Parts: sequence; structure tokens; C-alpha cells
Amino acid sequence: MLCGIVGKPNAGKSTFFSAATLIPVKIA
Repeated sequence: MLCGIVGKPNAGKSTFFSAATLIPVKIA
């Protein structure tokens, strides 16, 4: 369910994504 949320690493998007999906997202 990646809808272009992944942009810059450590940009807080992974934190927002994991908080929105309740799934731990690995920071690539």
C-alpha cells in the first residue's frame, strides 16, 4: 500500500506512514 509516501529517507514520511498504517516501516 505504498502510494508514493516514500520520498526522502528519514524525512519523517516513514514515521507518518507507519503511524497511518500501524505497520513498522523500514527506513530505506
